[in-house]
Amino acid sequence: MPNDDQHPATDRPDDRQDRHDRATARRDGRSLPDDDIRSRVQQVSVRQQRFERHLAAALSVDAAGLEAMDHLIATGPATPTELARRLEISTAAMTLVLNRLEGAGHVRRERHPSDGRKLVVTAAERSSDRAYDLVLPLIEGIEGIVDDLDPAERATVQTFLDRLIGVYDDAMD
Repeated sequence: MPNDDQHPATDRPDDRQDRHDRATARRDGRSLPDDDIRSRVQQVSVRQQRFERHLAAALSVDAAGLEAMDHLIATGPATPTELARRLEISTAAMTLVLNRLEGAGHVRRERHPSDGRKLVVTAAERSSDRAYDLVLPLIEGIEGIVDDLDPAERATVQTFLDRLIGVYDDAMD
C-alpha cells in the first residue's frame, strides 16, 4: 500500500487524464485510438443500455417490464413467481410489474392448465411482434458482422468474448 508520498498507478496524472479521455469518448461517441479495445467494450455496453432504454420507450414499459417481456418472449409463458426469480425482485414487486404490463396490453394472465391455483403469464402476440420488429435490425446487423468474419477472426472474437463473459461472472461472485 502506498504511503502519503506515493500515488497508486491509477492516480498518476497521466492515468487520470486517460480515464477522463476515455469517459468523455464513451459519452460523446468520438473516435478512439485503434488499439483502445477497453473503451470499445465500454461503448458497446453504453450502446446496449441506450438501446434497451429506446426499446422500453418504444414499447411504453419500464426496465423491469422490458426484462419480464424479454423473458416471456424468449422462453415462453411463466408463473409470476418464476418471473420474480428471473428478475431478482419480490413477488409483490412482480405483481406491480405485471399489472402495468397487463394494463398496457403486453401480457395476459391465465390460470395454470394443470394447477388452477397458479397463474401463467404470456406475452401478447402483438407486443411480441412489435418488440421483434424493433430488435430485428440489431439482430440482422450482428449476424451480418459475424457472417463477414473469417474463421481465424471468428475464433479470436469468440475467445475474447468468452473471456469477457468470465470477467463479468467473476466480478459477481
